[in-house]
Amino acid sequence: MTALPPCPKCSSEFTYEDGTQLVCPECGNEWSAQAAGAPEEGARVYKDASGNLLQDGDTVTVIKDLKLKGSGGTVKMGTKVKNIRLVDSDHDIDCKIDGFGAMSLKTEFVKKV
Repeated sequence: MTALPPCPKCSSEFTYEDGTQLVCPECGNEWSAQAAGAPEEGARVYKDASGNLLQDGDTVTVIKDLKLKGSGGTVKMGTKVKNIRLVDSDHDIDCKIDGFGAMSLKTEFVKKV
C-alpha cells in the first residue's frame, strides 16, 4: 500500500481516497489525486491577481466590480466565490455565484482566500 500525501491545506496525515479525489477528514478539503504529484511537464499554471497558485475547489474573492454582459447586473468587489473549477478557455474559472448563477471569470480579477 502506498502512502497518501498529507492535506495541502492543514497538513493532516489522515487523508483517504474517494474515487479519483483525495479527502482530508479534519478540514474537509478535497483535491485530485493527480494534482498531489508533481505538475506535469507543460501543464498550465493558474495564478490569481497576487500571484498565488489556484487549484480546483479553492475559494476566491473578486477584487473589482465586474459588469455582467446581457443581464445588466454587477458582481461587487469582495464577493466570495467558493469551489472554483479551473478550465482551459478564454476565461480561466467556472463557478457559481449566489444571486447570479453559473459564470466564468478570469484569474486576473480574483484573489485566493
